[in-house]
Amino acid sequence: MNNFHLEVTAIDKGLRLDQYIIKNLKFPISRSRIQRLIKAGKILVNQKPAKAHYKVRENDSLLIGIPESPPRPEILPEKIPLDIVFEDEDLLVINKPAGMVTHPAQERYSHTLVNALLSYGCPLSTINGPLRPGIVHRLDKDTSGLLVVAKNDFTHQNLARQFRRHTVKRKYIALVKGKVAENVGTIDLPIARHAKNRQKMAVSFVSVHSAYGKKGRPALTRYRVLKRYKDVSLLQLLPHTGRTHQLRVHLKFCGHPILGDTRYGKASGFDRMALHATVLGFAHPRTGKFVEFQSDIPECFKNFLESLQQ
Repeated sequence: MNNFHLEVTAIDKGLRLDQYIIKNLKFPISRSRIQRLIKAGKILVNQKPAKAHYKVRENDSLLIGIPESPPRPEILPEKIPLDIVFEDEDLLVINKPAGMVTHPAQERYSHTLVNALLSYGCPLSTINGPLRPGIVHRLDKDTSGLLVVAKNDFTHQNLARQFRRHTVKRKYIALVKGKVAENVGTIDLPIARHAKNRQKMAVSFVSVHSAYGKKGRPALTRYRVLKRYKDVSLLQLLPHTGRTHQLRVHLKFCGHPILGDTRYGKASGFDRMALHATVLGFAHPRTGKFVEFQSDIPECFKNFLESLQQ
């Protein structure tokens, strides 16, 4: 346990407790972790637990107990086959299978794309730290398709800038519930993290906390109906922004959840989430030339669509 003692001076009186600690504690810690420690009663003001919104007073005495962080597990190489669509000295374009997590997180440190990349043995960028070497962007675990990996920091920074500026070309295909009425359309709805279920996102228009989280960040998705079936539509999706779970949340909100998406939809008879990244295009960081890669529709999609026509 790391224990720290702080005495509030006149210059800081009136600051909210978590703000005061961030300003004065000489220890690397995030505000969110401080708030968790306050909630857990690990931070005492004048020998009593305090609330995060408490405003400190002159001469207040703070005792802050910060548990030692557990050692970060080593990320080990694993011989997992990679479907490499393209490779040069700067980058890899990989066709990720459904069911594979992109990088270690939340106590999952094996069987990820990163474990496979470490086994493959190529150099990887270091910008995102030891848990995410080479990872510029990610696909959800149950989404398959194209993903670019950076072999060096120059490439990583360039690609990340392209993603931030929304100049990367991305196309997905999805099977969704119901018949989508319009042949083409745009879904322009803000997205925020759900306040009651932190594992989910939601469309949100609010400016304060509510059941649907904080005010949403702008999110825009364009779509085109490729084919309609009895109670299923095959869509092409073009996300302009890259919010967490964007396509899944937008389609759920519109009444057409993606088949197999058990987080935002229901069991549908499709044994995985029916979302696949089919096209990925960007300016090559080294040459500046625009390059584009394609991935065929998965066999499970084809088989399912054939069954709908019988």
